Amino acid sequence: MGNRILLASPHMSEEGYEKQYINEAFDTNWIAPLGANVDRFEAEFAEKIGTKAAAALSTGTAAIHLALKAAGVEEGDIVFCPTLTFSATANPIIYQNAIPVFIDSDNETWNMCPKALEIAFRKYPNVKAVIVVHLYGLSADMDQIVELCKEHDVALIEDAAESLGTYYKGKHSGTFGDFGIFSFNGNKIITTSGGGMVVSNNEEKIEKVRFWATQSRDKARHYQHSELGFNYRMSNVVAGIGRGQLKVLDQRIEKKKYIFEFYKRELGELEGIKFMPINNWNEPNYWLSSIILNGKVRPLDLMETLEKENIESRPIWKPMHMQPFFEKYDFVGTNISEKLFMNGVCLPSDTKMTDEDLDRVVETIKGLWFKK
Repeated sequence: MGNRILLASPHMSEEGYEKQYINEAFDTNWIAPLGANVDRFEAEFAEKIGTKAAAALSTGTAAIHLALKAAGVEEGDIVFCPTLTFSATANPIIYQNAIPVFIDSDNETWNMCPKALEIAFRKYPNVKAVIVVHLYGLSADMDQIVELCKEHDVALIEDAAESLGTYYKGKHSGTFGDFGIFSFNGNKIITTSGGGMVVSNNEEKIEKVRFWATQSRDKARHYQHSELGFNYRMSNVVAGIGRGQLKVLDQRIEKKKYIFEFYKRELGELEGIKFMPINNWNEPNYWLSSIILNGKVRPLDLMETLEKENIESRPIWKPMHMQPFFEKYDFVGTNISEKLFMNGVCLPSDTKMTDEDLDRVVETIKGLWFKK
């Protein structure tokens, strides 16, 4: 059995950019959630993706939470959310004591279906916000979704946790809505070990997010709090890692694309295998190379075979409306998301993988087809 091949893991720069900024934090004794790295990471990130302002927070989940709060979501409000996503997208809706309504995917993008969203607007005309996700680095069909949100005067929040560096018609994902959300968790395309970012062209709203994220401390000599606050600010050390990682984002995207194209070239002709959709208006970051299996080989067959060879893989996200905690909430759609879950597999997409590693994955998969 060979070395462990991981799905996606942290990949620090060979140039050592991260250490440079971390050392600066130590040398200046700015270890707390304040300091030059935080300010500069926010500015450099906003410039990279083309938005006016950004707030660096402790997690992507915290970023979604404060974006919902900034959008005015309160107790009892309806929030539309894709069903095919990780629970971190939906959990903050509950933090605000709001009510999620889950929207189905479409086959063209694997993301929120505009037709299902339109039906949901008719069913819930008083919805307060829409969260859209760019799953696995694939952009949702933003033109239609933005148009629907504008038509109904509803706040749009983009969960771009998996899609940093993805473009939709020449524009960065996360910059179409009122707020964009990014994650720097250990498995993301760049990582700070943990952390998140909320971006917006509304600089006043971002300043308010920073205020809430630092325990809502009023400007007073003493400790005074007129609003509920949160301990959500990113630390200066973590922000230093982020600044270094941002320098190699384009390299990571290039490698992710190489991995996807390697798999598609070597496995694309196998019976019953279909790769995630790449549309001509979408330039994805290829965060995870994902496939659908519609033949004799089933997802569990594939994942167990890979695991025996010390190769990590995982299923497509289980839809939220199928989750025990969320199943009591409404779902709008035709269960495309359920079919994607039942038939989908995410292949190892670690940017440290060598061609030998990729060959090993491919040969293991081909061997399973040969047996069948």
